[in-house]
Amino acid sequence: FQLQASGGGLVQAGGSLRLSCAASGLIVDYYAIGWFRQAPGKEREGVSCIGRSGVTTADSVKGRFTISRDNAKNTVYLQMNSLKPEDTAIYYCAATPVLLGTLRADLHDYWGQGTLVTVSS
Repeated sequence: FQLQASGGGLVQAGGSLRLSCAASGLIVDYYAIGWFRQAPGKEREGVSCIGRSGVTTADSVKGRFTISRDNAKNTVYLQMNSLKPEDTAIYYCAATPVLLGTLRADLHDYWGQGTLVTVSS
């Protein structure tokens, strides 16, 4: 199984980015797919997860980030709006068999390689 995260980059505060997580060898509709991030010197943080029954989103990004899934493209997206410097991190996507979705990293079995998001002030 492979998850390929892309779409990161450098953006000014208040800007937007859309991250993509393309899956191969794994059907995203059969899993819940989560986005996580890790900033330098900080622990990995769950951002948002899309499962069969809905979406779970961290309070820190609620109202700014939106997760979605395109089953035809076997891809999950994270639309990030109103970005802040504190959103700067490496963003990872991961798959979990917990179909309700979860922000617990230890319950995700398959991980992508990460994409860097840098938000300048």
